[in-house]
This record gives sequence, structure tokens and C-alpha cells, in this order.
Amino acid sequence: MHEVVYFSIMWESLLQNIQSGNRKSLARALSLVENEVEGYDVFLETIPVKPIPVIGITGPPGAGKSTLTDQLIGCIVSQKKKVAVICVDPSSPFNLGAVLGDRIRMNQWYTHPDVFIRSLATRGSLGGLHPGIIELTEVMKAADFDYILVETVGVGQSEIEIAGLADVTMVVLVPEAGDEIQTMKAGLMEIADIFVVNKADRPGADAFVKNLRMMLAPAFMHHRDEVPIIKTVATTGEGMPELMQAVQNRTHHTTGDRKAWLMAERAYKLIQRQRMRDVSKEALKELFEQSAENNLHRIIRKYYT
Repeated sequence: MHEVVYFSIMWESLLQNIQSGNRKSLARALSLVENEVEGYDVFLETIPVKPIPVIGITGPPGAGKSTLTDQLIGCIVSQKKKVAVICVDPSSPFNLGAVLGDRIRMNQWYTHPDVFIRSLATRGSLGGLHPGIIELTEVMKAADFDYILVETVGVGQSEIEIAGLADVTMVVLVPEAGDEIQTMKAGLMEIADIFVVNKADRPGADAFVKNLRMMLAPAFMHHRDEVPIIKTVATTGEGMPELMQAVQNRTHHTTGDRKAWLMAERAYKLIQRQRMRDVSKEALKELFEQSAENNLHRIIRKYYT
């Protein structure tokens, strides 16, 4: 009984501190929620709903997502606004922790009072995101931020979970992508609210943008608004004001249908995780080691229905 009261008081105190702008309390709450410490689910239910836009930044490896995120932070701070950044990194194959190589590009912001950066590991998740990203984003919404940026691991055609998290999804490409766009068209290309052609100072950038517009033209016939394509050079900041304006335009014109779709996607992921909570690969491995049965579907039905 005393332990339950302790956790209740702890979570209540953390929420009050987070809402007052205490970054240490925010960092602690994120760790506790990530590790599903007792009472975390009740804590998530008590978080007030705030319309803080979540900006997803995704694209193939090497497109310059981290440098672009660094520049976006600068644009937001220059507007006297506050921003939280979630950087999702590949997992270490040994301990599932984050490989933090890209974070050196954002080191100038770690001590800035208007910037909060959190690195997470994918922990084996296939979609380029942390498995608890929805809950962690909701915790950040309890704070006094104006924007939340989520930078994913470089993703491929089928790994597009960011579309179900972000209010605005930004797909970053480079002129060298060339024919690779065709392989991404059925997945990654269709989730974009904004296309960013980064490293636009390289040869062939204009032709790449033209080809991209031609490829997307049929899709625009079925959409009310054309998806903007912004050219940038993230290393110098070229094109960043235009990109920031495009982000603001998109966040201010989110339709009711889009919001309902996002909520449904998030709810589906959470329900899916809850249903799979007691199922682990290790438990399945032991199950098959102990069973003489070779029919995969029969074993699953016997033990999990």
C-alpha cells in the first residue's frame, strides 16, 4: 500500500515539474516510462492533451537528416520558441542501446535552455523508431515546447511508421537517389507531407527535382494540396527559411481526417503492443525446443489461443 502511494506521489510530482519546465524531471520521466516503471500507464492517462506539432524527419541513410535537424533547431530557436528533439539511432547488437554517432552534429544545442535532445535506440524495431515512441512523445507534450522533432533511423520502402506518429512527415532525399526513387515510391514516397531535396548544390539537383515533380504529378490529382518540394543545403543553411515556412504551413492546416487517422494509427500500435506484451522471441524459442511438433501454425494455436 505504501509503495503504491509512493509511486502515485512520485508521478504527480514529476508531471508538475515537467509542466513548470524542469528538464531533469522530464528526462527522468522519459526513462521511467521507457522502462515501464509501476504507475507509468496511469501517469500517461493524466497528461493533459496539448496540440504540440510533431515533425517527423525520415529518408534513406546519408541524406543528411541529422544536419537538417540541427538547422531546423536553429530556425526554431531564432523564432524564440522551444523545441524537443528525439533522435532514434540504430541499436547496438549486444545491449540494444543507442549508437550515438550522429549526435555529434547537434552538440551545440545540448546545453541550450530552449532545446531538449533525447537519443533512443530502435531496440530491434523494424520501422526506424523506438517501440515506445508514442508514449515518450506524449510525455514531451506535457512540457512547454512549441515543436517536437523526431529523426528516424534511415528507412526503406516498408519501414514507414513515422507517418503514424508525426503531424507532419518530412522525407529527405538527395540528387544522387536517381532511380532509387522508383524503389521507394510505393512506401516512403507516399507518406511525405514535405519533400526535402538536400545537398541541392550538387550536380543534377534541378533535374532531380523536376523528375520528382513529374513522378508525383498523378498523385496530386487525387489530393487537394500539392506536396511541397524544398531544395536545401543543410551544411550552409541554404533553403532553411523556406523549409521552416513549409513546416509551419502544414502544421496550421492539419485536417480533421488527418488527425483522426493519426489517432487511429497510434491507438492501433499501442493495442498491438499490449496484446504482444507476454510474447517474446526467447519464449517462442523455448517453446519450439520443447515441442516435437513441426507444424508452426498448430503450435501457435495450441499455446496462444
